[in-house]
Amino acid sequence: MPVLDSGKVVGIFSERDLLYCIAEHGEAALDLSVGQVMTAPPITAGPDTTVRDAAELMTLRRIRHLPVIDQDKLVAFVSIGDLVKYRLEMVEHEAQAMREYISTA
Repeated sequence: MPVLDSGKVVGIFSERDLLYCIAEHGEAALDLSVGQVMTAPPITAGPDTTVRDAAELMTLRRIRHLPVIDQDKLVAFVSIGDLVKYRLEMVEHEAQAMREYISTA
């Protein structure tokens, strides 16, 4: 999840952050603040980032969620699943358009 400070994304707190912290600190990790455990600075995208570029960034950085920032404000929070679903829908739409084109030719 994105961590906000006065509306600005300052970090990301994920299951992975918590697991690493527990591995390092044991049960004491549960008494730490999110700010002490989160990944900062966050990896982000802008509203003009393409789906392809966002998916590539997420794959390279091995992250599953990506905050979309516009003028220092969080405008969306996309998952790798969102991007894969979008790409599959686009491929299916293109395939259907090609089938229709071929059937009318």
